[in-house]
Amino acid sequence: MTKTIPWAAAVFLVALTSCSGQHSPAGFRLPENGDVDRGRAAFLDLKCHTCHRVVGEDFPAPTVEPAMPIALGGTVYEIRTDGYLVTSMINPSHKLAGYPKDLVSTDGESKMPDVTRGMTVRQLVDIVAFLQARYKVVPPPNMHP
Repeated sequence: MTKTIPWAAAVFLVALTSCSGQHSPAGFRLPENGDVDRGRAAFLDLKCHTCHRVVGEDFPAPTVEPAMPIALGGTVYEIRTDGYLVTSMINPSHKLAGYPKDLVSTDGESKMPDVTRGMTVRQLVDIVAFLQARYKVVPPPNMHP
């Protein structure tokens, strides 16, 4: 005799085994064929450099006034996941804390223009590959002597 699990119980079991809901970074994967050189070119083509500096890159200086304090790349204490970078591009208002609000937002919304209408998925994948190559993760300094 075969036992069947009621539909609601099956849904509950799936929910328990998934990480932390729809906003979990687990399971988010970009294709691994992102190209750093194409990403660098797309970053310039989409004029991202007019607002952002990229550590280690010799792009023309940002032209936006007032200057944006958001530099990309460099040394960080935690990994910038692909999901974090994608979200920062397509929903930049998600994380404004830590930046001077008057420089990066108006009425709580990011001043970054909506890139979802002009950026292809290929450009998105390549820009993430380009940015990932500009970050260096190091352990945080020891807080205790």
